[in-house]
Amino acid sequence: MYAQLRETASELAGVLWREHTVYRERGGGVVIRGEHVRRWISLAPTGGRDQALLRAGRLLDGGTTAPARTEVVVDLTAPVSELATVCRRMLAEVAAAAEPAGPTAGPSRAGRPRRESKAPKTPKAPKAPKVRSRHTGAGSWVVLVLVGIAVAAWAYTVFGGPGY
Repeated sequence: MYAQLRETASELAGVLWREHTVYRERGGGVVIRGEHVRRWISLAPTGGRDQALLRAGRLLDGGTTAPARTEVVVDLTAPVSELATVCRRMLAEVAAAAEPAGPTAGPSRAGRPRRESKAPKTPKAPKAPKVRSRHTGAGSWVVLVLVGIAVAAWAYTVFGGPGY
């Protein structure tokens, strides 16, 4: 099954992105990373014959992957062009979910007009910072006593003891 997933993923990666990395993940699936578009796609076995779980997500700063935003079960016997179409749709959903909602007033994906953003609130006077009372813990007292003893011993050796 891995060989079929790897072969399909390699073909799919070539259709989707010029720059990509294909590698095996721990669970036996295959991941396609498009660093330049900051997205990833994975194909994982589902237990069904010639089927795979196709998931898509985005890459975070530092190269880590965010959890999958969308997933669908696909038939691996389908032509690569059909799989690429499914991947492009999923990647578009990932890109739409990753974009911050702005104050634009255009139709949303569901065809409904977006709500106008609320007027910005007037800034309130800053609250006074909370004052926390700090208590010295027992461990700190032990350290302070030991430091005091060390200073007293040093002073005794330098300046001499009584009667000198």
